[in-house]
Amino acid sequence: MTLRTRMLHRIGAWLGAFLTKPRTDFAPPAVYTPAQLRAVLEPGDVVLVEGNLRISSLIQLITRSTWSHVALYVGPQPGSAGVDAGDAPCLVEAELGEGVVLSPLSKYATFHTRICRAIGLRPDDRDRIVAHALSRVGHGYDFKHVVDLARLRLSSGSVATLVQRGLRTLGSGEPTQAICSTLIAQAFESVRYPILATRREAPCDDVTRAAPGDCIEETWERRHFTLFAPGDFDVSPFFAVVKPPPRDDFDYTRLNWAR
Repeated sequence: MTLRTRMLHRIGAWLGAFLTKPRTDFAPPAVYTPAQLRAVLEPGDVVLVEGNLRISSLIQLITRSTWSHVALYVGPQPGSAGVDAGDAPCLVEAELGEGVVLSPLSKYATFHTRICRAIGLRPDDRDRIVAHALSRVGHGYDFKHVVDLARLRLSSGSVATLVQRGLRTLGSGEPTQAICSTLIAQAFESVRYPILATRREAPCDDVTRAAPGDCIEETWERRHFTLFAPGDFDVSPFFAVVKPPPRDDFDYTRLNWAR
């Protein structure tokens, strides 16, 4: 290993340790308990998280979004010995310093979260999405992708404009590395489900149906999975927001308001 490589590893380790430290000013505006989330979650649901780490603030800044992290609910999976059966690992996510891991809902018991559900997703495609995400468990975290995403989002122009200029992908390009949003976006892309797709008009493939130039059909242009950030699932018109109901005994007329 060269001196330059050793220095880069040391700098990366220091930066990773710094960015994974919790913020002291973290105060989530709303919190759902694991039981509330468990009551409404379905396999294939996207769970957005407002994180409490320093890297969370960085991602919120560069993406201009409340959401700094995203995970995929895959249903309860066999967990480690001693794990409560009601809190088995059920989320697939990519974490800095850990890579792609399985996590329980209790991990986000004190966090601001949001559930986004793909509209009209077929059961067989939902199963493929879940299987795709589970097959990535154990992969590494692509920190270069975070740097590339920051450069993209902080530069002038929209993502669509930059794509038109020739930017097609971000990150290291290693198939065994991912960040949270690309992990989930790639799972949905595997069944060709849109997140933020662009609808266009194009000449028909079958020009025999009409004179050349007279046949126009609708076509869709997808964005590469490496270009997505957590907040994109929230703004996507193809995902519905699902909110757990309040407590069973909720009655706004009986709330004891502070004077």
